[in-house]
Amino acid sequence: MSTFSGPAACTGLALRPDLMPPAPDETPIRDAATLIVMRHSGPDPAVLMGQRGQSAAFMPGKFVFPGGAVDANDAGVPIELHADCATGLIEESNLPPSALAAAAIRELWEETGQVLGTPAPWGDPPQGWRGFAATGHVPHGEALHFFFRAVTPKGRPRRFDARFFLANAEQLIGDPDDFARAEDELAHLQWVPLSEARQFDLPFITKVVLAELVAHLGRGGGVPASVPFFRNDDEANLVSRLAGRSVL
Repeated sequence: MSTFSGPAACTGLALRPDLMPPAPDETPIRDAATLIVMRHSGPDPAVLMGQRGQSAAFMPGKFVFPGGAVDANDAGVPIELHADCATGLIEESNLPPSALAAAAIRELWEETGQVLGTPAPWGDPPQGWRGFAATGHVPHGEALHFFFRAVTPKGRPRRFDARFFLANAEQLIGDPDDFARAEDELAHLQWVPLSEARQFDLPFITKVVLAELVAHLGRGGGVPASVPFFRNDDEANLVSRLAGRSVL
């Protein structure tokens, strides 16, 4: 029996893509922010969600919380945060906490028309914030709690390092059921009772966040003691806790 080696063996390997190591995923990871708005007007707490379009490049047709990528102009927005929120956002991040928090509030405004703000004049708002500023408010960062963080798995057309914030619907300005000013990125905007949320077509990470939210409420709610970080890295998709210990 002959044993092949040298260039011939290399050529044979090249003809067997199933034997080749996978190419590295070079999809850039963008910073993003998502806002979970909780409403306690009924016996079952509800969260604000909407459905992404079927033609969307990222999570088409899925029901999600309002959120999206951080814009460069978010870094210049006047916003104050609680110290615990800012401390958690600093860990393993190149962005100022204020930019991440501002992005969450901007995305809520763009995708639902809801204002999480405090009355104040805003003389020269940056591009992307002029509609929000025209309501007579500046973003209310102290209404936010840093709740969860997750990186999109490899192999997806877009990847994000998403920070999930938690806010109470009582902090919203105006009617929480009025979505008339929303842009068209999310359809079927609605308050989804937590007990019914899993009946919707949800991304995997949204299911994980909802489970963490239910557990958080079961512990009494309040300010989260630590923040789960779903890394989706090369090691083992480990979940650790910022400002706390590993949970896996």
